[in-house]
Amino acid sequence: MLRSRWSKVLIFAACLVPFFWLAWRAWNQDLTANPIEYITHFTGDWAIRLIVATLAVTPLRKLLHLPDLIRFRRMIGLFAFFYACLHFMTWFGLDKFFDFHEILKDFVKRRFIIAGLTAFLAMLPLAITSTKGWIRRLGGKRWQLLHRLVYLSAIAAVIHYYWLVKSDIRLPLLYGSLVTILLVYRIAVWLLARPAAPARKRTTAAEEAV
Repeated sequence: MLRSRWSKVLIFAACLVPFFWLAWRAWNQDLTANPIEYITHFTGDWAIRLIVATLAVTPLRKLLHLPDLIRFRRMIGLFAFFYACLHFMTWFGLDKFFDFHEILKDFVKRRFIIAGLTAFLAMLPLAITSTKGWIRRLGGKRWQLLHRLVYLSAIAAVIHYYWLVKSDIRLPLLYGSLVTILLVYRIAVWLLARPAAPARKRTTAAEEAV
């Protein structure tokens, strides 16, 4: 099923559903009493959800023995960046009207803005270098090293959300827990793989000698 040519189309359509839902509500003037706040929170929520989904692809493909899941990781990551762009532009354009004086005041007064911008800027090079052409230009190892910025983006996004909310911290804690689990999984896999690395090298050397 995962190899079906329609599988990517279905994932693509699923990732667009929140955007069309938001557009539908805007068309019907149903964005609550504070539409800017609603759009900001809605797009931010979907950005962090898709960041978590991107991080979850590797563990799920290994634990569920579904290697083809990797085919969807880049698309999900790009949609996370898409919603992050909508989130940023809502604040930058609709909320602040491109008033750089007000924006600088926000940076001084509100630490969650700095965390949010850190998350967004960490996603920017990932989106730019997401193509196969960039993988060839950078080389596999350097490309993988660069794309570890997704970890920084995920952590900063959780901090941004946690500092933003004033009372109900359940969602930030949920996303923070998921990010923590996914990062701990990667650390555990890396630590378990370390003792095996010298053995693999010795085996390869012996084979070459033969």
